[in-house]
Amino acid sequence: MNPESRLARFPFPLRADTYRYSTNIEPARVPVRTETGEWGGVLLDVDDDYAADLAERKRILKADPGRLQVLPHVRPACWDALLTCLRELAAQRPDELSLRCEGGELAWRNDLLGVCARFREGDDDALPGGPLGFLGSQIQDDIVLLDQREGALWADAGLVTFASGWSLRFDVGMRFDEVHGPVPRVHEDGVLARAERFLLRLRPGQEYRRTNWSLAAGGRLDHSAESSPEWAADRARAATARGRELAALVHLRVEVQHLVRLGASGALLFLIRTYLLPLAELARVPAWRLRLGRVLAELPDDIAGYKGLTPFRDAAVEYLLGS
Repeated sequence: MNPESRLARFPFPLRADTYRYSTNIEPARVPVRTETGEWGGVLLDVDDDYAADLAERKRILKADPGRLQVLPHVRPACWDALLTCLRELAAQRPDELSLRCEGGELAWRNDLLGVCARFREGDDDALPGGPLGFLGSQIQDDIVLLDQREGALWADAGLVTFASGWSLRFDVGMRFDEVHGPVPRVHEDGVLARAERFLLRLRPGQEYRRTNWSLAAGGRLDHSAESSPEWAADRARAATARGRELAALVHLRVEVQHLVRLGASGALLFLIRTYLLPLAELARVPAWRLRLGRVLAELPDDIAGYKGLTPFRDAAVEYLLGS
């Protein structure tokens, strides 16, 4: 994606000069105006990196099929997620994408990727990777399915290739509060409990979103626990970088997370779309440069440490606020 388009579409997440963890949940599909353009008007964002992101996901899955995890009891929810998202894509881009029922089968056409597929709902073998694997080949978002039982949410299926410091393979089958156990302050401040209560009350068809952010060294989407030997080298370089070198290497990493209560299965669909913006490009927007610099300078050490910012935080603040 060219820099101008990336800036225009980038979901800059910071709305104040200080930051603490919060639920920050808001209705989905409401456009957000920024200093450079707009984001948030759609559920599934298809941009200029579409083919490249999906090619990267395919490469990661080929090397590590364990990034796709499905517990047996959530198979119906996987089909629910697939059909919900394919219908959404077709509605957003009807000239290039379509889902039709033909002779008792479903026919999916994706002209953006040159993909045509025919399948029957419930036939996992009809699609490569089953319903969740196929969905991950059509949308840029990572996917997690949360089952609701025993008064709690459980992460029981997903396809996650672009995680930031965590592993679906490790988390699958855990409760919502267990998955977020390492996050500082969210338990003591009651943030996690409020978020789960809100999600448990969602009705079928309701859609919400939130953002999350960090700084990442290197331009790779995959910062998962599994790939840490790869991105650790970039992080070590960033720890000693300054000025323009730092600004080219370190990226603001933003996740736009959508939460959708599925209608047929009742599961909660959690979509995580990741965007990266080098500090060198971010600094072209004075309001963003100043705000991120102030947030980083004020950020408590425990939050900075959890987000992995500590090795290069001071240098980033110097770059953002020093000129």
